[in-house]
Amino acid sequence: MSSISANDLKTRGVAAIEAALTDDSEAIISVRGKTRYVVMPIEHFHYLRECELEAALAQSNDDIAAGRFVVSTPEEHLRRIKEGDEA
Repeated sequence: MSSISANDLKTRGVAAIEAALTDDSEAIISVRGKTRYVVMPIEHFHYLRECELEAALAQSNDDIAAGRFVVSTPEEHLRRIKEGDEA
C-alpha cells in the first residue's frame, strides 16, 4: 500500500493522492510519521461498503436461523431498550 506524508499532501494536493493510487487501490496518509488516514477511489469505497452490508445481512440471516431474535411490539421494544434488556 502506498504512503503519502501530510507534508507531501499539503504541497502536491490531489496530485499526490492520484500518484499514490496509480498502482494501489488504497493509500495511507501519515502525519508526523504516524499512519492516520486511508484514501481510496470512490468505486473502491462503494465496493467495501457493499461487502460490509452483505456481511451484516449474512449475520442477520444466521441470527434468524439460530432463533436469536425477539418478536414484540414497538412499545415492548422501547421498554427493553430503556431497561437495558438485550433479549
